Amino acid sequence: MVDILLERTVPLPLDEAWRRVTQWRRHGDVVPLTAVRVEPPAPTRRGTLVVARSGVGPLAFDDPMEVTVWQPPQDGAAGRCRLEKRGRVVLGWAELEVRPGPGGRARVVWREEIRVRPLPSLFDGLLRRSARYVFGRALNRLLRQA
Repeated sequence: MVDILLERTVPLPLDEAWRRVTQWRRHGDVVPLTAVRVEPPAPTRRGTLVVARSGVGPLAFDDPMEVTVWQPPQDGAAGRCRLEKRGRVVLGWAELEVRPGPGGRARVVWREEIRVRPLPSLFDGLLRRSARYVFGRALNRLLRQA
């Protein structure tokens, strides 16, 4: 099991930072070789299923994630979303939090615990580095693009 923590402070209001990181289909635009579908399509709520399909051809697999916590920011208070990974290949969870940061900025925190079923723990270091790189780049792009 690999733990990942990414933090960014951005010059955005809380609700805009939240909107950018929880537009699930856009995650597919910023993660290589990935397409995302959402069931039901909108609005996100507890029980929404976010399915990221990653890979190419016969090497592709689904990473279904169920939204188990959905608390958008409200009245200046932090927002939090938790997704439980329900797939056969990728297990664990992800949490996105948007909270007030210094100088009226938004502080975005992405926590993830991930395990890829066929990989032995020997590969945890490689998985951690590659996941931090891919998810960090995706988070940067999500927050930059309106």
